[in-house]
Amino acid sequence: MKVLFVVDELSKLQLAGDTSYALMLETVAREHELWTCQVGHLGLENDDAVADAVPTTVKQAETPAEAFRCGTRSLLSLAEFGAVFMRADPPLNVEYLQATWILDNARGKTVLVNDPRGLREHNEHLSILAYPEFIPPTIVTRSASRLRAFLDEQDGAIILKPVDGFGGLGIFLVKTGDPNLSSIIETSTQGGAIWTMAQRYLPDAKRGDKRIVLVDGDPIGAVLRVPPEGEARDNLHVGGSAEKTELSPRELEIVAAIRPTLREYGQILVGLDVIGDTLTEINITSPTGIRHISRLDGINAATPVLECVEAKA
Repeated sequence: MKVLFVVDELSKLQLAGDTSYALMLETVAREHELWTCQVGHLGLENDDAVADAVPTTVKQAETPAEAFRCGTRSLLSLAEFGAVFMRADPPLNVEYLQATWILDNARGKTVLVNDPRGLREHNEHLSILAYPEFIPPTIVTRSASRLRAFLDEQDGAIILKPVDGFGGLGIFLVKTGDPNLSSIIETSTQGGAIWTMAQRYLPDAKRGDKRIVLVDGDPIGAVLRVPPEGEARDNLHVGGSAEKTELSPRELEIVAAIRPTLREYGQILVGLDVIGDTLTEINITSPTGIRHISRLDGINAATPVLECVEAKA
């Protein structure tokens, strides 16, 4: 079958840890026809969702220039593809929102990974609020005074993160007595113009956070991301290290609680972030972890993703 990946520019992919790259390799290994495009290449012809896409060959390589070869661009209906992977990185800005409206017109005509309704309605940070029994104390506000009060309520240490952030960008660890406190709050809220999420700081974060990858609501593996010395963030692209790990009974309980909603909204490939026994994020736009799990566990973690998509197609 034909498979389309809506991704960022191929030349900008960081292949060593890129999940889209791993999924594309598995796609061609299973003898499917790979096509790629960027968000700006999506469109509508009347009510038919289309993409100005290119046939793409992919191979194991160190750089994108070596890994990818693209053919002649063609305007194709998304209904011609067995599956469409929406793998453009967040934030969910106006362009991304409009892309989900376009993809709505392909629902029922192809397998959408992930379904645009979920991409649109389930903010990766705010969606955890539906599971209060699993999350740290959390508020969302534009108010500097409320953030200061929350800092006091949480024993003098909180994490600030943008509601539409991704990849560790804009995340601050704030402690009582920090001389930069006012500046950090002003930056996070843009002077009270935007909402920011504040969560109680979890000391377990020093030991890393766990990315759990789910396929159709079931875990296929996990990777522990450990922050470097002197860094509050553990994202791998900012220097965090990937370590082998297993799922705890508490984490399996979290997965079981979230699974029905993920399936209801057609979220096939999802990454949960857990610190200690506490859920901190539900990543659905372009979750990563496949390549790290494959390397650490000695498996091909892309296989169950494509098997699931093939079954649904």
